[in-house]
Amino acid sequence: MGGVALARPLYFWLGFLATVAGVVLHLPMYLHGADMHYHLAGMPMDTPMAVGMALIVAGLLVTAYGLVPPGALTARPAAEVRVRALDDARMRPAHIGLIVVMSVAVVIDAMKPITLGFVAPGMAKEYGLKSALNPAGDLPVALLPLAGLTGTVLGSLLWGWMGDKIGRKPSILFAGVLFIGTAICGAMPDFGWNLAMCVAMGLGAGGMLPITFSLLAETIPPRHKGWVMVLIGGNLAVAYLAASWLSASLAPTYSWRILWLVGMPTGVFLILLNRFIPESPRFLLAHGRDEEARAIMARYGAAATAQAREEEVERVEDDHGGGYSRLFRPPFTGLTVAVVVLGLSIGLVTYGFQLWIPSNLQRLGLDQQTADRALRDSTLLGLPLILVSAAMYGLWSAKKTIVVLSALVGAALAVLSFAGETLAQDRTWLYLLLAGPIVGTAAIAAVLAAYSSEIYPTRVRSRGSGLSAGVGKLGGVAVTAVLVAGATAPSIGATALLGAVPLVLAVVAVLAFGVEPAKGSAETPVTA
Repeated sequence: MGGVALARPLYFWLGFLATVAGVVLHLPMYLHGADMHYHLAGMPMDTPMAVGMALIVAGLLVTAYGLVPPGALTARPAAEVRVRALDDARMRPAHIGLIVVMSVAVVIDAMKPITLGFVAPGMAKEYGLKSALNPAGDLPVALLPLAGLTGTVLGSLLWGWMGDKIGRKPSILFAGVLFIGTAICGAMPDFGWNLAMCVAMGLGAGGMLPITFSLLAETIPPRHKGWVMVLIGGNLAVAYLAASWLSASLAPTYSWRILWLVGMPTGVFLILLNRFIPESPRFLLAHGRDEEARAIMARYGAAATAQAREEEVERVEDDHGGGYSRLFRPPFTGLTVAVVVLGLSIGLVTYGFQLWIPSNLQRLGLDQQTADRALRDSTLLGLPLILVSAAMYGLWSAKKTIVVLSALVGAALAVLSFAGETLAQDRTWLYLLLAGPIVGTAAIAAVLAAYSSEIYPTRVRSRGSGLSAGVGKLGGVAVTAVLVAGATAPSIGATALLGAVPLVLAVVAVLAFGVEPAKGSAETPVTA
C-alpha cells in the first residue's frame, strides 16, 4: 500500500526485533514487584535488564541503518520541485485510508507526553518527589515533564532534518521503534533513568505531527487540506481520552508503571501499519526515485511542478535580513503577534492546567481511579467538538473558528480559576468545564497548526508554521521551569487562570490582526 520499499528491510526488522526483545527482558523486574504493588524504587538492576538495555541500544542503531536510504545525503536540491495535490482533485479512498492511518499515528505519538500527567502522582509517591500531593518531597516531579518537553523540542529539530534527509516514512517508523524502546520507563527502579528515558521519548514524539502535516500537504487536495489538518491534529484529544482510560482501568491494579509499558504494544502496532504509510513524493523525486514518486502521485491525484522563477527571486529578497525576524516586520507584524499569543496560551494550558489536573483532582479528595475516570468522561463528552471544529474551519471561517474556540476555552478556565476548588462536589459541572480545556485546547492547537500553514506566503510559510509550534513548547518550558525552580505546586485555580488570561488576549489579537485564508489553491494569498 505504501508503494515504497524499506532501504534495508532485513536490518530494519532485525533492529525492530532486538528492541522488542530488549523491552521484554525488562518485564521480569517489573513482574517481580507484583507483591509490592510494583514498587521498584531502590531495587538494583538485574542481569536480564542490563542485557535488555544493550539490545535496545543495538536495536535502535541497526534499525536506523536499515531505514537510511543509500545516498541519502547526496539528494538533488529539494527546491527544484514542489509536489502538491491538484486543485481540482477529489477525495479518494486512498486519501481516506491515509487520514485514518495518520490519525492512529498521531494518537499513539501524543499519548507519550500526555501520559506524563497521569504517571506524576504515582511516581511522586514512589520516589518521594515534590508534587501537589506531596509538597514536602525532595526533587520536584516537574523535572519529568521538563525532561520530556526538552526532548520534544530537540525532536522537532531532529525529525525535521530527518524527514528531509531519509524520508517521511522512515522517520515515522524510527519514531515508532523509539517508542517501543522507551517503554522500559515502566521498569526503571531509579528516577534518574526515568528522566533519561523521558528525554528519549520526547525525541520520538517531537516531530511526528510536523511530519504528518508535511506528508498530508503533498497528498490532500488544497480545498480539503485545512479541515483534514484540524481533524488529524484534533486527535490530541483522542490521545488524552486513551491515556485517561488506560490510567483509570490499569493503574489502580498495575501501578503507574503500566502506562509506560503500553508503549511497547502501541509502538509495535504503529510499525505494523508501515505498509499503509506512503513516502513523500517530493522526497522520492529529490533522490531520483521517479517511478515510485509517480505511482504515489497517481494514487493521490498529486502533481510535481517546477519552482517558479519569480518565487525564487522573491525568496532570496525576502530572506535577506534573515531568520524568524522577518515574521515580525510588516506586513506580518500583527498577524505574527496573534500567532505567538495564541501559541503561548496553548502551551500554558497544556503544560500548566492539563498536565497537573490528574494530581490536582486527587488533591481535592478524589481517589486516583475516580479522578482519571472524571477526565476520561470529560474528554469523551467534549470529543464531538473536534468534528465541529473541523467543519467550522472548512465550511465557515478559519479566523472565526479560532475566536470561538479560544473564547469557549477561556471562559471555562475562568470559571475553573474561581470555582475549581469547590467543583469536586458537583461532578456534572466539573465534567462540563473540564471538557473545554482538555478537548478545546487540542482543537485550538490543531486549528492553529492548519491556520499558520495557510496564512503566510510560500516564502515564509515554513518559518510561520515553525514559530506557531515552537512558541507552544516555549510556554510549556516556562511553566515547568518555574515549578522545577521550587515554586509551590500549582492548584486548579492558579493553572486555570494562567491559561485563561493569554487566551483572552489571543481572542483580542486574532480579532485585531487575524486574516482569512483564501479558499482553493494552496498558493493563493490570504485575504483580510
